[in-house]
Amino acid sequence: MPELIGRQAEREVLDQVVTAIRSGQSRALVVHGEAGVGKTALLDYLSGRAADSGCRVTRVSGVESEMVLSFSALHLLCAPVLDLVDRLPPPQSDALRTVFGLSCGPQPPSFLIGLAVLGLLAEAAETQPVLCIVDDEQWLDGCSAQILAFVARRLGAESVGMVFAAPQVDALLAGVADYPVGGLPERDAQQLLAGVLTGPIDTKVRDQLVAEAHGNPLALLELPRTDLAGGFGVPGAGTVEESFRRRVEAMPADTRRLLLLAAAEPSGNDALVRRAAQRLRIGPEAAAPAVDAGLAEFATRIRFRHPLVRAAVYRSAPAVERREIHGVLAELTDAKADPDRLAWHRAEAAAGPDEDVAVELEQSAGRARERGGFSAEAAFLRRSTDLTVDPARRATRALAAAQAQLRTGAYDVAADLLAAAEGEQLADRQRAQAHLLRAQLAFVTNRGNDAPPSLLAAAMRFESIDVGLARATYLDALSAAIFAGLLGTEGADVVAVARVAAAAPQPLVPSTADLLLDGTALYYRDGYAAGAEKLHQALSKVDAELPLLWMATTTAFRLWDADRWDQLSRRYLQLARQTGVLSDLALALTSAAQIAVFAGELADAAQLTAEAHAVNEVTGGKLTPYGQLALAAFRGDRAETLGLVESTKHDATARGEGSGVAFAEWAAAVLANGLGRYQEAVDAAERACEDSSMVLAPSELVEAAARSGAQDTAERACTALGEMAGATGTPWALGVHARAQALVSSGEQAERFYREALAQLGKTRFRVEVARTQLLYGEWLRRERRRTDARDALRTAHGMFEVMGLAGFAERARRELQAAGGAARQRVVPARSELTAQEAQIARMARDGLSNPEIATRLFISARTVQYHLRKVFTKLEITSRSQLDRVLT
Repeated sequence: MPELIGRQAEREVLDQVVTAIRSGQSRALVVHGEAGVGKTALLDYLSGRAADSGCRVTRVSGVESEMVLSFSALHLLCAPVLDLVDRLPPPQSDALRTVFGLSCGPQPPSFLIGLAVLGLLAEAAETQPVLCIVDDEQWLDGCSAQILAFVARRLGAESVGMVFAAPQVDALLAGVADYPVGGLPERDAQQLLAGVLTGPIDTKVRDQLVAEAHGNPLALLELPRTDLAGGFGVPGAGTVEESFRRRVEAMPADTRRLLLLAAAEPSGNDALVRRAAQRLRIGPEAAAPAVDAGLAEFATRIRFRHPLVRAAVYRSAPAVERREIHGVLAELTDAKADPDRLAWHRAEAAAGPDEDVAVELEQSAGRARERGGFSAEAAFLRRSTDLTVDPARRATRALAAAQAQLRTGAYDVAADLLAAAEGEQLADRQRAQAHLLRAQLAFVTNRGNDAPPSLLAAAMRFESIDVGLARATYLDALSAAIFAGLLGTEGADVVAVARVAAAAPQPLVPSTADLLLDGTALYYRDGYAAGAEKLHQALSKVDAELPLLWMATTTAFRLWDADRWDQLSRRYLQLARQTGVLSDLALALTSAAQIAVFAGELADAAQLTAEAHAVNEVTGGKLTPYGQLALAAFRGDRAETLGLVESTKHDATARGEGSGVAFAEWAAAVLANGLGRYQEAVDAAERACEDSSMVLAPSELVEAAARSGAQDTAERACTALGEMAGATGTPWALGVHARAQALVSSGEQAERFYREALAQLGKTRFRVEVARTQLLYGEWLRRERRRTDARDALRTAHGMFEVMGLAGFAERARRELQAAGGAARQRVVPARSELTAQEAQIARMARDGLSNPEIATRLFISARTVQYHLRKVFTKLEITSRSQLDRVLT
C-alpha cells in the first residue's frame, strides 16, 4: 500500500481523537467522502497511531452481501472484549449473549443491547483506552448500524473512541461529529501519481489526468493500470468500480471464480473458501494473479483491496455462475453452527421458487426476531416471499415481511411488499390484515390525518372476521383520531370515528379494553357526561396492560382524576422501563413530567422531560414535547415557551398531530396568564378550547377572560368546566370549577367559591393549582379592599411560586402583594457554582437512591460517565458523598 501522502489536516483531526481517549475522554466521529477518496487509508493511519499510543483497537468493515445477517458486524467489533461480558449487569450481559447467539432467551430491546455494548466498551477502557473503527458504515447490517450509532451518541467519559467511515452521514449518525474528506490538493495528487507511474508521461497530459481525477487517490492509483502510451493514450472511461471490473475480467478463469467465492462468502473465512475451491477444482495457485494485481489478500482472513473490488467481482459474474458458487458454499456451511448463512446461500443458489428454502428463510427470520434483529428478519422474510409459488403462502409471507419492514422503518419497502400481497387472491382475514397494515403505515409516515380513516376501515373489515381484533383496531383508530384532533379529515375526525366505534359488535364478556373503547366512543359521540361513568369503571380495572396504559393515562387526565392519573402514570412508566418498549417509554415519561409540573416539582419534571428527549433521540421519535411545553410555560420563560409553541405548531401541523397544536396553544395561555398578559391568554385559550380533548383550556380561558373584562366568555368557559365537574366529581375538577365560579361571581358568593376551591384542590398533590387559587383569592381580596387578608393570601401564593420555581406567577404575586402594601420575602440562594442540566439530573437521581448503573440505564449513558459527572457535582457543591446531596439540593 502506498504511503499516506499529505492529509495533514485530516491527520490532526484523527490525532485529536487518540489524544482525547488517552486522557479519559470519549470521542465519536464520522469521516465521509466519495468512494476512493482515501477514507480507509485514513482509518489505517488512525489505527496505527492508536495502537502505537497504547490503545486497544477493534475494527470492522461493512459488507454489502452480509447486511442480512443481524448483529454480525457488532459481534466482530465486540469479539476482542467479549471476555468482559460477565462484568455487566445481568440484563445487559444476557442481552448480548442472546443477540450473539451465545445463549437462548427472550428478545432484548434495542436500547438494552446498546447499553450493554456501551458498558462493555467502558469496562474494556478501564485498563486500556479503546478505539472502535467502523469502515463502510453504509453496508453494516441494520441491527449493528443502529446499535453502534446509539453507542456513538451516548459516549461521555469512558476513554472510548468510535470513528466511522461512510460516503455520507446517514440518518442514524445524524448529530455525531463529522469530518468531510475531499480529494488531494494538486501538489499531493501529483506526488501520488508520480510514485506509482511505471514510466515517463507527458507533463501536460499528467496535469490533465490529475485534474480529471479531482484528487481522488484511488482513481490516481488506478491510472497506471490503464494503457497511457507514454501519456498519449486515453484512459478507459467509467468509474473506479468499472476499472476494477475490467481488471477482474482480465484475470484467468480460475482466479475469477476464486474471487467470486470470496465475494459471495463475506465472512472472510479462508478455510471455507479454500474447501469450496477444492470442490470446484480450483487450485491454490489461482490466488496468485489476484494478489499480484493488488485486488485481494488471501491469508487466514481474505480481504479485498477495496469494497468496490468485491462489488465489481460479484456484479460482473453471470447469474448462473453466482448461483453455482452459492450452491457450493451452502453445501459446505455447517447447518448447526450457522443455519442462517446456510439459508441465505441456498436462497441465492435457487434458480427459481423453492418452498423448502422459503421455509428455511422463515425459520431464520424467526431466529432473527428472537434476537431483536428486525432488519435481518425483514430481509429473510422478503427473500422467502420471492421464493414462494403458492399464492396463499406468498401473501402470508409478504404481509409478514411488510410488517417486519414497518418495524425497521423501511416504509417504502413495506409499501412494496404490501402491494405485492394485495396483488394476490387474499382470504378475508388476509385482506383485513393488509388493510390494517396500510393504516399503520399511514400512521407512522404521516402522524394523524391519514391514519384514522384507514384504521377505521380496517376495523370495519375485521368485524365479520375477528370481533376482538376489530374492537382493538377501533381503539387504535380512536387513539389516532385523538392525536389528529382538529386536523382530522372529514368523516374520520374523532367524533365520526367515535360514532362508528360505538356501534361495534359487543363481546360476551367485556374486557378493560372494551370498557375503554365504549366509554371513549360515548365521550366523543354524546358528550363528556355520557362516557364518564364507563371510563371511571374502565380505569378502576386497568392493571399491567402496557398497550392500554397510554389511553388509560390520557383518559384519567381528561376525567380530571388526579389520583388515578398519577397511579396509572407511575405504573405505565414502571412497565415501560421493564419491557424496554421505547415508544411507550417516551409517552410514559411525558405523562409523568406533566404530573410533576402540576405538583410543582419542576426539577423532577425537568429530569423526566430530559429523559424523554433522550428516548426520542434514540428512537428518532417525533412526539410533540408536551412535558417541555408545560414546564417552560409554568416557569414563565417567555422566549423559550413562545419558541417551543411556534415550532410545535409548525411541526405538529405538518404531521397532522392536532393535539400537539392544541396543547401548544394551552401552554401559550398558561404563560400569558402567569405574566398578566390576559388578552394574549384569551386568544390562545380560545384556540385551545376548539379541541375537545384539551380539557384544561377552559380553566385558562375563564381566568384570562375575567381579568380582561370579557364576562360572557368567562361565563361560557365556567359552564364548560361545570359540565365536566358535574360528570366526573373529582376534587381536581370540583376545585377548578369552584375557582372559575369565584372569578365570575362577586361578594360573599365569590369568597365562598374561593374557599371551596382551596379545600377541594388541597385534597390533590397539585400544589400549582392551590397556589394559583391563593393568588386569585388574594387579588380578589385586594380589590375588595381587605388589604390585611389580601397580603396573607398573596404572601402565601408568592412563597409557593418561589419555592416551586414558577417565576412568571411569582412576579405577578409580588406585584399584587406590593400593591396591597406588603413586601415579598427574598429567597436566599446559596452562592455555589451552577450545575449543568445533566449534572443536576444525575445529582437528583443519586439523591433519590439510584445507583450509577441505574442512572446510566435511565439516561442511556455509561456508569463511568455517571461517575465522572458526580465527581464534578461533588466539587461544585462542596460535598464529599452522595448522602450529602439531600442537604444541598432543593
